[in-house]
Amino acid sequence: MCAAPVSSLRERVFQVFGSQTLEELVDLEDRERDLPVEDDEPAARHFRLRGFVSGPQVQKLNRNSIYLFVNGRLIRDRLLLHAISSAYHNLMPPACYPFALLFLDCDPEEVDVNVHPSKTEVRFRHGSLVHDFVRDTIRETLVAQRPTSRIPAPIPPQPGAALPYSEFSQRIENMAFPATVTVPTTVPDPAALPEFALRRPSPPAPRFDFSDAAAEADAAPPLKLAAPETHGPLFPDAYLPEPESLEALKDLRPLGQIHDSFIVAAGRDGLWIIDQHVAHERILFEQVLAGRRTGGAETQRLLMPMVLGLSAAQQIEYARIADELNALGFETEPFGNRTIAVKSAPAGVGGADVEKILFEILEIAERELRRASLEDLRRAMAASIACRAAIKINTRLEPEKIEWLLRALAATSCPMSCPHGRPIALRYATRDILKSFHRI
Repeated sequence: MCAAPVSSLRERVFQVFGSQTLEELVDLEDRERDLPVEDDEPAARHFRLRGFVSGPQVQKLNRNSIYLFVNGRLIRDRLLLHAISSAYHNLMPPACYPFALLFLDCDPEEVDVNVHPSKTEVRFRHGSLVHDFVRDTIRETLVAQRPTSRIPAPIPPQPGAALPYSEFSQRIENMAFPATVTVPTTVPDPAALPEFALRRPSPPAPRFDFSDAAAEADAAPPLKLAAPETHGPLFPDAYLPEPESLEALKDLRPLGQIHDSFIVAAGRDGLWIIDQHVAHERILFEQVLAGRRTGGAETQRLLMPMVLGLSAAQQIEYARIADELNALGFETEPFGNRTIAVKSAPAGVGGADVEKILFEILEIAERELRRASLEDLRRAMAASIACRAAIKINTRLEPEKIEWLLRALAATSCPMSCPHGRPIALRYATRDILKSFHRI
């Protein structure tokens, strides 16, 4: 594929992928990191990363939209793919993938390009540093820019969509058919019927008949009504902002709820719809993790200790993660063979959900502990607690509660997605609203 030269990487993305894809991407800009000088190294190793990644709302079903370049060479590398997946952890469902266009430049000594005969695979000398550099750069950029999820505006039909498929179909459309068909109640006399005889068909009319074209051209054009002044003037550009982040959450004006499940709010940049359950889930998720880091997890004492029976596998997993459970707000202790007693639970968790959360966490530990990091396990445990304790759908909220929910969501580090990767807020931009009403 040959393309005209451009002056920037953004222009190249627009040229190859189009404007719609470009609008969904976040620019990583230029990020650099140096490897500390070792005793046997003459100078520090330099790494540079630039490119574009999509927001969490763009979810692909495979990795075909991930393009990786190392020192200008297109490659496929498991290390970099894992770093990208780690950057979107808790921002995107596990089975989904983002769009990514990454350019990693480093010293030639830091990468081995002879791993595969076709040169499509590489091996990094300091793989862990490269992995963390790519992961941290993407994650920090997404947290800083907070890309929004837009409600797509209706796309008008193409000009040729209303044209007839053929001359015959146009004639069919122009024909007037009666609304009802009258069925005779009596059989007519055969003698009264007109005589039927075969006749030679007349010559067919020419397929393209422009005999009336001149007359139609001379006819008066159809009357077009101008919009009256009551429709209001055109909106100035000052009323058409296009924010690129969810910073607008803190300035939203709540309007109400849809089905007691979705919050509708108005902002300077358009209309917003917020899923109240996943919004509260994101708030609680970050609160649980913050309490885990500071050692100040909020707990509530149960009126009576809850005794739970465990299977042999669950007993093994409980022994492994008992300290993590206590750090997250659970106070548990062994209570006989394959039995534990729960004395306290994280604040906000209902008594009926304590047992469900603990068994969910034990299942996560059994499934993920052997292949996931400890931090990933902590996040999975915090997500389970937050999901059970969050406001449920079909719950009517008072205006004060809605106000608090929006402000608390705006204060989170990642208001784009819930811990399971579902979008929290959708924005119907002012420009899209005006286009839908043919105002611009």
